[in-house]
Amino acid sequence: MQTRRLGKTQLELTTIGIGTWAIGGGDWSFGWGDQDEKEAVAGIHKGIELGVNWIDTAAIYGDGASEVLVGKALREMPGSERPLVATKCGRIMQEDATVKGCLKKESVVRECEASLRRLGVECIDLYQIHWPDPDEDIEEAWSAMAEMKKEGKVREIGVSNHGVIQMERLRSIHPIASLQPPYSMLNREVEEDHLPYCGENGIGAICYSPMGKGLLTGAFSRERAKALSDKDHRSRDPKFSPPQLDCNLEVVEAIRPLAEESGRPMAQLPLAWVLRRPEVTSAIVGVRNPSQIEQTVGGGDWNLTQEELDVVEGALSLREEKLAQLGQTSQGWV
Repeated sequence: MQTRRLGKTQLELTTIGIGTWAIGGGDWSFGWGDQDEKEAVAGIHKGIELGVNWIDTAAIYGDGASEVLVGKALREMPGSERPLVATKCGRIMQEDATVKGCLKKESVVRECEASLRRLGVECIDLYQIHWPDPDEDIEEAWSAMAEMKKEGKVREIGVSNHGVIQMERLRSIHPIASLQPPYSMLNREVEEDHLPYCGENGIGAICYSPMGKGLLTGAFSRERAKALSDKDHRSRDPKFSPPQLDCNLEVVEAIRPLAEESGRPMAQLPLAWVLRRPEVTSAIVGVRNPSQIEQTVGGGDWNLTQEELDVVEGALSLREEKLAQLGQTSQGWV
């Protein structure tokens, strides 16, 4: 699989990364429903077997549940085969399963130490501020992370879901290795400012939800959307309900022939599209079981032609027009 250097760091990441948001389970406000733990671990192992060299997780995913499963998967692998690991801090689970931001130094340090234990590693390869919440404390958290880098607890530090102005503030303290934003055919907000800023300043973009949380896989349907459980946060996402759902599924049907003509699974097309941008280092794909990563991993090596890109652009432009007529917005950060 192709690799790209992460910004100005020495980290070489495969163009596909293993995402573990969904394997955190459904017992919190941004869960994805119940998860079979054995399937999750098997999915991680399959991804590494297929050539993926890094995993992204976060302390908040299932209140540590995702990191525990990643740690289990790592322990069952020979040390020489273990992938790079990225995780995040700054989100604290509340008693009612909602999430609150905390970026105080003591909290960030405590989270890092807990993540090291759950993951079973001595150093986290990439440590990220999950959200800039509260905004006034991002410098305090960033300074703490820079200290932990000096101490050897983390190798590189980056941010997730941050804006350009916030990144400017942090860069005055310590260089930013990476930005992790949502980016897909259905969510192009970062194309205007975030990606150009990353390119100009040597910040690697590692994009999450490149398949629109499953909408762009080719396997999603209106029936499946209706069947989403209350434990799955997508059941509350307007992209998964009419009229946005109808417009989104129309995009899939319009571009599906591109995948069929190339002899590839539909799920690889949105990944190749995200990776067309030179600022993007890697696309993070959710892995809940082995079959998912088997379907998606090839997208990291698919270089789309200009003709194929034009077909996609036409479908997305038509979607924008329809949403505008319906008084709907196509954007939404997550």
